[in-house]
Amino acid sequence: VNSIIERYQKVKEGQQFMSASAEAKLWKVEANRLRQQLHNLQEDHRQLLGQNLPGLGLEGLKDLENQLETSIHNIRLTKDQLMIDEIEELNKKESLVHQENTELYKKLNIIRRQNLDLQNKLNGQVEVNETITSSSSQYNIAARADPVCLQVSHPHHAERDEQPESPTLCL
Repeated sequence: VNSIIERYQKVKEGQQFMSASAEAKLWKVEANRLRQQLHNLQEDHRQLLGQNLPGLGLEGLKDLENQLETSIHNIRLTKDQLMIDEIEELNKKESLVHQENTELYKKLNIIRRQNLDLQNKLNGQVEVNETITSSSSQYNIAARADPVCLQVSHPHHAERDEQPESPTLCL
């Protein structure tokens, strides 16, 4: 049983060493592949910018032109959608401002009517006051600002010989 375990451990260690070297080789291949991919992407980028075009043949130029047209089409679609969204947002804002403007006009009309009613009441009161003033001036009656309070008093017939005063009325 011990010999089987020893053989198992030797095989296992051998696979580990082989796995480490195989893994290193795998990473080396992966690094080379990524370098090549980066180089291709940089070359494509330069071509999209209009650089290194002489190295392309007729088919390469047609493919590049198709890629650019597709890109421009996608860019325009995105731009158009953004503009449509912005227009819709502005239309909503316009509607809200219009609604607010309508409400403010209604409030303004209510305030104007109230002011007109107050002016009419004031003008009516001024006309009444003018009528009272004109009739008062015909009869030489002076209008007083303070109210007149009259009180009845009983004459004092005490031991004094005073004559009761006659009440004075003022308007």
